Amino acid sequence: MSGCLQFLHFGWLEVVSCLFPICLFAGLAVSKYVDLPIDRYDALLAYCLGLTLLFWVVGLETWREVAVIFAFHLVGLGLELFKVQVGSWQYPGDAVTKFAGVPLFAGFMYAAVGSYICQAWRRFDLRVSSYRSVPTTVLAVLIYANFFTHHWIVDLRIPIALALLVVLRRTWVFFTVGSRRYRMPLALSFGLIGFFLWIAENFGTFLDAWNYPDQVDVWRLVHPAKFGAWALLVSMSFVLVASVKSLEGRLYHRGTPATVSTPEATNVEPADLPANITAAEIAPQHGDANQSSR
Repeated sequence: MSGCLQFLHFGWLEVVSCLFPICLFAGLAVSKYVDLPIDRYDALLAYCLGLTLLFWVVGLETWREVAVIFAFHLVGLGLELFKVQVGSWQYPGDAVTKFAGVPLFAGFMYAAVGSYICQAWRRFDLRVSSYRSVPTTVLAVLIYANFFTHHWIVDLRIPIALALLVVLRRTWVFFTVGSRRYRMPLALSFGLIGFFLWIAENFGTFLDAWNYPDQVDVWRLVHPAKFGAWALLVSMSFVLVASVKSLEGRLYHRGTPATVSTPEATNVEPADLPANITAAEIAPQHGDANQSSR
């Protein structure tokens, strides 16, 4: 019974961590089926900007988190501008805020991923162990570059993904549900999030937020291969958020064993920390993660 309650608690934390994506999809649904006084994509841009401001004002996201979310917005927008030009997908409909075939709101679909990670970090009190920031960041840059270069040279996503698995082979993400602490391989979390993003992408294309070439005349399921692309994209988002959490001192694991009550363990495991991290820079106690500064 306790396991069932833990699972329900975990599910609820996941739902509230998805507040921005849920609101985004609500906006997509309303804008598809309700006549608006302005073009749909213009309304969605204003709506997403308002959501971001609201999340910051009420303290759901700190100013640093908003900054990294906007950074991911720009990263996603750059990818969108290129992919639309090469015909990978398209955005139906006109808008004043549409540039080179891409509505400016499109970057918020990537920003929603960053928002989820920021929210989950706080609500689950996430920490990582044995996280190698430099090689992971380099691979994240290569992942982004490959989204462009594979149109001209061989697609390197599989070799890059394998290299990422090697780099993260000893990296664990620790998270809290209720009074118990759990862990899972960080690479596995990327895969799981990528799978749910693929499901979300199917809803997005069904709501005509964008269309792949084979969905223009009639909606079809997004090709399952896109799941892998989303999993790689999650790793990019994680690197951006992790850079902020490192500055806040909320990145590295303190040594709390998995599946035990979190207040029982406070000792630091030096092996989990890079050489340039001191004990003073380690993440605060569980509970500090609920504090936010603007």
